[in-house]
Amino acid sequence: MTSELIRPPYLKEGDTVAIVAPSGILKNREREVQQAVDLLKSWDLHATVGKHVFSKANHFAGTDAERCEDLQKAMDDPTISAIWCARGGYGTVRILDKLDYTKLKENPKWIIGYSDITALHNQLHNQGFESLHALMCVSLTKDISEVQESVDTFKAALFGKPKNYDLEGSKYNREGEAKGQLIGGNLTMLHTMLGSDTSLDTSGKILFIEEIGEYKYHIDRMLQSMKRAGYFENLKGLVVGDMSKLRKNTTLWGTSIEQLILDALEEYDFPIAFNMPAGHEKDNRALVLGREVELKVGKDKSNLHFK
Repeated sequence: MTSELIRPPYLKEGDTVAIVAPSGILKNREREVQQAVDLLKSWDLHATVGKHVFSKANHFAGTDAERCEDLQKAMDDPTISAIWCARGGYGTVRILDKLDYTKLKENPKWIIGYSDITALHNQLHNQGFESLHALMCVSLTKDISEVQESVDTFKAALFGKPKNYDLEGSKYNREGEAKGQLIGGNLTMLHTMLGSDTSLDTSGKILFIEEIGEYKYHIDRMLQSMKRAGYFENLKGLVVGDMSKLRKNTTLWGTSIEQLILDALEEYDFPIAFNMPAGHEKDNRALVLGREVELKVGKDKSNLHFK
């Protein structure tokens, strides 16, 4: 059995969203951040941009201390209703152990992002919060219609109307039904958390994974490592999102990415649904992590419904 998590209040007109950058550097990304501010204003929300969002410290958007300062300030500020991460990349893991959740528990708020922000989602889950796996500021394109589904599902989730999803079928789908809390995010980050206090307890839950820019053998290696650590032992279901820009090794893997995943997890009997439009593509649908969901998987279609 899993306990129900803290659900931050949904947003309403007049609320304030803080934009912060806990990960990679935002070089020449002022347009996207301003577009994010304008988008929030179009929804009758206020926006505030963290002091260090455009700071530079080698690979990162400021030093660890600066990035942590912006995030902690937003977490502690009772006038902030949501925290929107400007981008991913790499860097969140470096500040996880510096964060204090005391005031966030007094005034819960939605924290939004994907990719590297998976590290923060993991910690939020273990601290007892729901959070929002959704597009980030740098996901916005000049022609916003290119990411309209991402924007619409993000807004819907933020204002308390998270979308249910009917997924395109796949011959690789492992059929079945399951219920449980939805957890997960970027596969590399989930693997990175293994053995730490930030690793997820997957027992009785439904896991979502997505990935970008990896070799197939890297993905298999991560899955094998996680399997050996018992990550999938009591899992109730798996939802596979986008596996984007997979790299080609000189020695070909020999199967599809779908078959790779099925082969790595062949000894388990939980349902597996492919074709969830979430991850590093323009169509990146919002997912409420920590929410109870019902997963129904068939060959012709699958359904992911939020309770």
